[in-house]
Amino acid sequence: MNDIQNALKYTTDTKACIIARGAIDSSFALISELFPNLTNVFLVADPNTWKVAGERVAISLKANGIEVKQFMLGADGAPFHAEYKWIDVLREAYLKEINRPKIVAVGSGTINDLCKRMAEEVGERYVVIGTAASMDGYTSFGAAITKDGMKQTLSCKAPLGCLIDTEIAAAAPKEMAASGYADLIAKLPAGADWMLADLIGSEKIHPQAWDFVQKSLRKALSNPQGVAAGDIDEIAGLCKGLIMSGFAMQAMGSSRPASGTEHQISHYWDMEDLCFNGQPVSHGFKVGIGTLVSTAILEYLLEQDLSNLDIDAAVAQWWQSYDELKAEFPKVYGSREAHIRRAEIEMKTKYPTPEQLREELGVLKSAWNDIAPKLRMQIMPYAEVRECLRIVGAPYSIEQIGITPERLFETLRGVPYMRSRYFGLDLLCRIGKYSDFEVYLKQIMGT
Repeated sequence: MNDIQNALKYTTDTKACIIARGAIDSSFALISELFPNLTNVFLVADPNTWKVAGERVAISLKANGIEVKQFMLGADGAPFHAEYKWIDVLREAYLKEINRPKIVAVGSGTINDLCKRMAEEVGERYVVIGTAASMDGYTSFGAAITKDGMKQTLSCKAPLGCLIDTEIAAAAPKEMAASGYADLIAKLPAGADWMLADLIGSEKIHPQAWDFVQKSLRKALSNPQGVAAGDIDEIAGLCKGLIMSGFAMQAMGSSRPASGTEHQISHYWDMEDLCFNGQPVSHGFKVGIGTLVSTAILEYLLEQDLSNLDIDAAVAQWWQSYDELKAEFPKVYGSREAHIRRAEIEMKTKYPTPEQLREELGVLKSAWNDIAPKLRMQIMPYAEVRECLRIVGAPYSIEQIGITPERLFETLRGVPYMRSRYFGLDLLCRIGKYSDFEVYLKQIMGT
């Protein structure tokens, strides 16, 4: 794991990380190293994560003279999710402790996000003991929390330390590793989106952050069968890829290294609280479907010869005044006031003038024959992505997460206005090819 140690030189928040078989035995050493003069700990788990890891961490801490206050989420058997009300509960319980204990989260996405934000609100740092290879949020800043009826990313620091025992992660429910794999495969088209943004000068590629995500990405994705079978070595590779994605975000101070069109699709469904069969759809599963769509966008763009693009025609077809654009938002989002407000904010910085659009398209036209082969090398073919998702046990069709074709295309029409960041979907719209792409996507999806 030399890559991990090298990456820690560039991280802003996380100072130590262990990913290894039997790493749970090093929990006290890690926690005490990060928190000198450690005397007491506020340990958050749920009944499952307590059983597989939390109890062992607590025993190790107590054996070394550390007082442990255990807080069990879901102790009554009732389900809990990453909702702000649980941050209120955690914060209230934490502030009752007299000596300000150090915070240790034992779990995966939900527990990590709840503790991450709670720690921020009480002005403390925390350590996470990960129990599954389920997402890249362990070492990213920000927490995905439902607040005021809407899924939001709330500001907070990444953990001070992270430990994942790969034996424990490999024994987690298979759908958790499938979700993590789907989150990781998203970095392929996300990288291609970043290449396009770099080309037009929107967001330049950060060399270290790029390498943290992309250097070992193909290897980590190469054996979905092994991930599905819970092979410890494959799970270790998956864990490393996910952790390095979080480190890349810290190094750059942005989610750009790990997030493209596919994550914007997922975030859009977050805002709509997407559920299927009465249960929230996991981040990774939403992103996996988004990855299929994003890959299709990039493959469709690569079928176009943009070296012969008629720039004047593209500008005339797509551009309108900002006031005219704003008037379109109620047609795109209907009565979703939160969506409209966000679109108005994001598009203030994203929307180009006609001159800026001509310059952007001119750069793309001039560089297309050079960038197109590199984009093709960056992405994995749509059919291969779909097969990898199927093998690993992740959803590989929109129906498997409760999305109809109509809802998908409604999402795609709304996504370009929801983030000031530049993506392949923006290019598709700006060259006047979005309607044709819908036909193409319906064909390859079989809808």
